[in-house]
Amino acid sequence: MDKEKQQEESNDQGSVEENDESEAIELLLFQVSECYVYLIPPRKSASSYRADEWNVNKWAWEGTLKVISKGEECIIRLEDKSTGELYARAFLRNGEPHPVEPVIDSSRYFVLRVEENIGGRVRHAFIGIGFRERTEAYDFQAALHDHMKYLNKKRTAEEMEQQFQNTSSVDYSLKEGETLVLQIKTKGGSSAKSKILEQGVSSLSIEDKGKQKEAVISIKPPPPPPTPLSPASTVEKASNNFSQKHSEGASSKEEDRSLESQSTEDIPDDDFGDFQAAG
Repeated sequence: MDKEKQQEESNDQGSVEENDESEAIELLLFQVSECYVYLIPPRKSASSYRADEWNVNKWAWEGTLKVISKGEECIIRLEDKSTGELYARAFLRNGEPHPVEPVIDSSRYFVLRVEENIGGRVRHAFIGIGFRERTEAYDFQAALHDHMKYLNKKRTAEEMEQQFQNTSSVDYSLKEGETLVLQIKTKGGSSAKSKILEQGVSSLSIEDKGKQKEAVISIKPPPPPPTPLSPASTVEKASNNFSQKHSEGASSKEEDRSLESQSTEDIPDDDFGDFQAAG
């Protein structure tokens, strides 16, 4: 029985691993049909690689380069053009050194750290790759950058989810026996008065409500228009106004004359005695 259980558990684990592998979908991020491979000399110093140290006109292999995204891995595959046979491959993984290093004297050549599993041991080697056009080299770098960007976003999303789960959630639900008390204030005054008024209005009948509305909305009638004036009265008013204005003008002229006579009497004569004596 124990052996059968162990076999069943092993079979279940194998099926889970197969499902995980099948769930990881391969996405082709970049492909170019002309890629050149160079056998480069070992690095002599800590400085970067230079393409002028290679013989770029004599490449060791020519084929297709593909950039494939599979789950969290990004695979760089070098395949034969006609048969599709694998020549070499490199892996871009999160937390490991970048497998692609650009040279310092050209934008079309790179150093690729390829990986191969031989007898259960992983071995690395460095080869040079080159593209015919600069646009192809730029698209190759952009595909690798997009994959790293995807990994960073996935990591931040997982951290945010874990942080949300770790934070203590507050329970705002009402427990048994708990009640809520709401105090609503009105603009006109206390709530009790408004409730009493509403109850009184609702208790009235339809006829009483109609009478109450008529009493509230009633407006005083406008005053009557003024009566038209007769022509005789208008003539009398005009003559009275003219006589009043004439009398006021005459009185004002007499006052002005009296003021002028007083001013001439009050002003003393100038003394020209010396001038008359000289004459």
